[in-house]
Amino acid sequence: MRNLKLILSYDGTEFSGWQVQPNVQTVQGTLASAIGRVTGEKVLPQGSGRTDAGVHALGQVVTFVTESSVPTENFLKALNDILPASVRVLEVAEAPPEFHARHSARAKTYRYRIYRGAICSPFLARYVWHYPYPLAGEEMGRAAELVVGEHDFTSFAAVDPERGREDAVASNVRKIISSSWERIGDELVYTVRGSGFLHHMVRNLVGTFILVGKGTLLVEDVTGILAARNRSAAGATAPASGLFLMSVEYERPM
Repeated sequence: MRNLKLILSYDGTEFSGWQVQPNVQTVQGTLASAIGRVTGEKVLPQGSGRTDAGVHALGQVVTFVTESSVPTENFLKALNDILPASVRVLEVAEAPPEFHARHSARAKTYRYRIYRGAICSPFLARYVWHYPYPLAGEEMGRAAELVVGEHDFTSFAAVDPERGREDAVASNVRKIISSSWERIGDELVYTVRGSGFLHHMVRNLVGTFILVGKGTLLVEDVTGILAARNRSAAGATAPASGLFLMSVEYERPM
């Protein structure tokens, strides 16, 4: 038996998220079908986390076990020949038997893109949140810094916390290592790196920071929202289109 690790990039627009579901197209299901065509086996590849419908990935990590002897370089070519153009396998490598894409992960980085121009190109619209209205970027940056550290993020978790959870641990405590906004051309970009993320957590953070940028909330209100541990205290969930899973980190290079 071989444990293979893939690095996957995908446009999530046409998918109903990562996790396989009946009667809808998902990234996991599409990848499982492609692997089955190459190996003749029925496998369910495991991702580092479950991205929601419409969310994209530049560096999703996936593992699966196979008895196939197909060389890794041939796996790479064969999978990309079968998969739709919206999903690309960037790398295939042998991994130790104990390595698991989700359980072995130690940190992840997400990025959220907000397009600030008056008119958003149709060729960009599926990858950003078009928000051309006034925002105080400096205040948003100060608010983002307040979530760094270990906190209970219940206020920023979906009301259905068990759906799409990255693990089976009941605690909503997560450690955020870095959290910042920057202006890149016509975009306002939020980048967050942490030990793990709850369902909708990044999009709920963005929705709350937007309220700070609008002046609806004060910067210091974010601390109170964290302490409230109540989803209704935070802002609305930002659209999925602007969110990207950038990379996943492990204790040692795989």
